[in-house]
Amino acid sequence: MSPINVGLLGLGVVGGGTWQVLTRNAEEIARRAGRSIQVTGVAVRDMEKARALVGDQVLVTQDGMDIVRHPDIDIVVELIGGDTLAFDLIMEAIAQGKHVVTANKALLAEHGNEIFAAAHAKGVMVAFEAAVAGGIPIIKAIREGLTANRIQWLAGIINGTTNFILSEMRSRGLPFDQVLTQAQSLGYAEADPTFDIEGVDAAHKLSLLASLAFGIPVQFDKAHIEGISSLHQEDIAHAERLGYRIKLLGLTRRRQDGIELRVHPTLIPMDCLLANVEGAMNAVLVNGDMVGPTLYYGQGAGALPTASAVVADLVDVTRLLTSDPEHRVPHLAFQPDALSDIPVLAMADVESSYYLRLRVEDRPGVLADLARILSDLGISIGSMFQEPYSDTEASIIFLSHKAREGAVDQALERIQSLPFVRSAVTRLRVEDLL
Repeated sequence: MSPINVGLLGLGVVGGGTWQVLTRNAEEIARRAGRSIQVTGVAVRDMEKARALVGDQVLVTQDGMDIVRHPDIDIVVELIGGDTLAFDLIMEAIAQGKHVVTANKALLAEHGNEIFAAAHAKGVMVAFEAAVAGGIPIIKAIREGLTANRIQWLAGIINGTTNFILSEMRSRGLPFDQVLTQAQSLGYAEADPTFDIEGVDAAHKLSLLASLAFGIPVQFDKAHIEGISSLHQEDIAHAERLGYRIKLLGLTRRRQDGIELRVHPTLIPMDCLLANVEGAMNAVLVNGDMVGPTLYYGQGAGALPTASAVVADLVDVTRLLTSDPEHRVPHLAFQPDALSDIPVLAMADVESSYYLRLRVEDRPGVLADLARILSDLGISIGSMFQEPYSDTEASIIFLSHKAREGAVDQALERIQSLPFVRSAVTRLRVEDLL
């Protein structure tokens, strides 16, 4: 059987890794796919560097359109990132009747609905296992392995940079800025780490996972996003004292009135598996009504782990090239005409438990006033402790039972206006993941 011809858009870290995997494991891949898979063209900025890697038998060009319009290329692999040129190239590849594999979570989070609709209309596939959690096969697990389940919720540590930072802050007692500099020197964080540390990267991935889990359109614009840049070392220490660890968690949950879709620093009990995911590793915990909780753990980034997912998609597409488009696994797990219009809930309607920390004047009546405000808004205190901050001030930490975010917002607004409050109130959410 004739080989499958692949065109690579980008030959950077992941593109180079994809070339390496396809070359190193060519025989094994062919045995799994039923035919060989070979790269016949690459689009790159540095043609000389690319030529040194791929040799003289592969088309090397600086124009991605040369790849997506090439008549002999069957599958286009987009690894250039961004959401402008990459979007144009993918849409042209689809228009040309070519299948697409991409690792571009930002593009799919922003334009996935349009891309998937175009691919469905043209009868081609868009595979994106590498877009979420690197080498962990979480897309396939949700889309295929858990098909029998009504998924209740999923929660994930899906950004290795922030998990490395939080792990170092906890284990070494270092401040955020110092650990961020270390992460950049080790290559875990970009020179501009904004997307990672402010939770945007995790929200891109979570919006795709939510669509797969619940059969809803991709709705990144409705996700609540908070990062870790304002997290204090003392909160990590207090969490540890209370039996929790803080992780940047992406969480989506099905409720009767809608879908929760949120990324934020979260206190997780120490005995929860996710709380023990350290360093730059990723993990996703999925709870289905039939199977219960299942955990997927591994490297969420890097050349070879991500390339592993890219090549897995290439094998899947190769296997399905001759199948009836109407009987392939749908892009978002559910048939396109069966996607639900269940709304994504506003953050004010989300329910969670809360960690609240504030500094107050140390005098009689303070605790009673704080407790009264919380009680008036239906917020029940689970536990509380106080410790001296100075001769005249004290730090107070509350852990609440489950409450509406909107009620907590109102409570914090009232608390912040009290004359004895000496600091902004730190609010972190607590999830038991049961």
